[in-house]
Amino acid sequence: MSGNTTTQRHALSCTFSRAARELGLKRSEFDLAVNLGRIRTVPDEGGGGRRVARAELDRLRAAPGFPEALRNSVEAVGTSEGAAVMEVPPTRFTRLARLGLVVPVKFYLNRYRAVVWLYLTDELRQFADDKDNAPLLTGRTPEDMREQLAAGLDLRPRNWRGRHLGFLLRQADGPWQRAGALAALLDPVQVAEIVKDPYERSHLNRFRPGPPAHGAPGTPAAHLVEKITTADDPDEIDWLRSDLAQALEEARTHHPAPRPSPKREPEPRPESAPPRPAAEPERSGGHERPGRARSGLLGWLRRRSA
Repeated sequence: MSGNTTTQRHALSCTFSRAARELGLKRSEFDLAVNLGRIRTVPDEGGGGRRVARAELDRLRAAPGFPEALRNSVEAVGTSEGAAVMEVPPTRFTRLARLGLVVPVKFYLNRYRAVVWLYLTDELRQFADDKDNAPLLTGRTPEDMREQLAAGLDLRPRNWRGRHLGFLLRQADGPWQRAGALAALLDPVQVAEIVKDPYERSHLNRFRPGPPAHGAPGTPAAHLVEKITTADDPDEIDWLRSDLAQALEEARTHHPAPRPSPKREPEPRPESAPPRPAAEPERSGGHERPGRARSGLLGWLRRRSA
C-alpha cells in the first residue's frame, strides 16, 4: 500500500484517543462503549490496531440526546452507588450480584488489592423496574438462594468472564482471533491439551488477548487478576474447551498456522574424476641418448676455449 493511500484511509478514520475527545468521553468510558458495541470500530489495515471511522462519529453525534445519552449508556457504578440506584441496602445488592442476578461489566483493584466490581447503571434500573424482581428487592431471599450463598456461591467472576468474552468476540476479525478470545479465558495447560501442535499454539498466542492490566507481571495484583480472568468452574471450562476446539477447526480450514520451511538437503556433489597421471618424460630404454650427451659436452668445451 502506498503512503498516499494510507494517508487517505487514515483521513477517513481516527485513533481511539482522538475519537474519545471528539465524542466528549473519558477514555475509560470510550473503551467500555466499544466493548459494549455502542461505538463500532474498524481494523487498521496498516497493522496499527483498530480505529473509528469518521462516518461512525457522525452517526453518534447525530443520535438523539448526544452526548448525554451516550455517556449515560456507559455509566458504571460500584456496590454503594448500585444499591442506591436500585433502592436496596448494599448487603442485599451484594447478594444479588453473588447470585448472578446483576452482572458486573468491569472491575478494578483498589489500593488494598480488593476487587471492586462495576455495573451498568442502565441495567440496574431495568432490573429494579421489572415487577417480577420486586420480591428479590424487598422480600426475604428464597431458601435455596440463601443456601447457595452460605455455601460460598459467587458468580461475579464467572459472569464477568462471560461478558468479557462477548466483548472479545465482538472485535474478532477472523477465526484465529475468535480462537484467541476463547483461549484467553483458559489456563495455558488447558490450551496445550487442546492445541497440541507447537506451531499452532505459537500462532494462536499471537491472537490471545492479555488480561486487563493491573500491576506488573508476577506481582500479587497480577496474580489476582489472572485468577479472576481464568475459568475455574468445571462446566465453564468444558464449554470453553469445546468452543475452542471448534474454532480451531474453522481456523485451520480458513488459514493453517504457518510453519518453517522444510530444510533442503544439500545436493550431492558430482563424483570427481581421478587425477590424470603426470606425463613422464620421454625416455629411450630409461637412459639419455649418448649422442645428445656428447654434443652438449663438446659445445661447452668450445665455449670455454673461445
